[in-house]
Amino acid sequence: MRVLRVVVIIGVVLGAVFVGLDRWAVGYAENRLADRIQSRQGLTGGVEVDIHGFPFLTQALSHDLDRVDMKVAGLDVATTDGHRTHLSQLRVAFHGVKVNGDYSGGTARSAEGSTLVTYADLSAAAQPGVTVAYGGAPGKLKVTASVEFLGKTLSRSVVSTISLVDTKDAGASGSNGSNGSKGSKTVRVRADEVPGEGLPGIETVVRKKTDFDRRLDGGLPSGVQLTALTSDEAGVHFTLGGTNLALAE
Repeated sequence: MRVLRVVVIIGVVLGAVFVGLDRWAVGYAENRLADRIQSRQGLTGGVEVDIHGFPFLTQALSHDLDRVDMKVAGLDVATTDGHRTHLSQLRVAFHGVKVNGDYSGGTARSAEGSTLVTYADLSAAAQPGVTVAYGGAPGKLKVTASVEFLGKTLSRSVVSTISLVDTKDAGASGSNGSNGSKGSKTVRVRADEVPGEGLPGIETVVRKKTDFDRRLDGGLPSGVQLTALTSDEAGVHFTLGGTNLALAE
């Protein structure tokens, strides 16, 4: 019995040591990978990485990770007109990750995620003098603009549809990295109708302010693209996806 008790105690101690070493190793790998992703891809905002699976050391020996989650506190992405748009709550889950020996980079078989653009940030990405708010239904926006017409300043609000279209269809130029490749999407905002009040030409003037296209993928993690969107009171929610991605180049 005494020998058995000693064996059990040794087993418990070794198990605790292994768990502690495993948690230290995964923490080191997460910090290393997060720093590399942020510096190599030029991401703004703090990058956090969470490596799933236990024990980590068995995954580390093969350099194959089932899942790696990345969270960016806030991300500024380039739009086609040279301005930047702020994305909130960017989260991406990478699956089938193959990392290199020192965890300074790797590749992923696939990824999915989400991000949010608030109405304040979407207004900043619109034309000057334009404000954007929730339109009362998923995919709908309320766009308000001040326009000059026949020597007078008029304010007009329209209900618009926000959608994703292929970048080539939007006539936008490409952006940095693989985000400019086939499958890239452009955010399009178009008024469903414009109240004209019998004024010839007013619709054209209003649409020049309220209708716009914006690329928002010019600063996303390499290979990650916009795949879908919807809107609610909080803002516009984007779904992200990608295959065969580089976590750090």
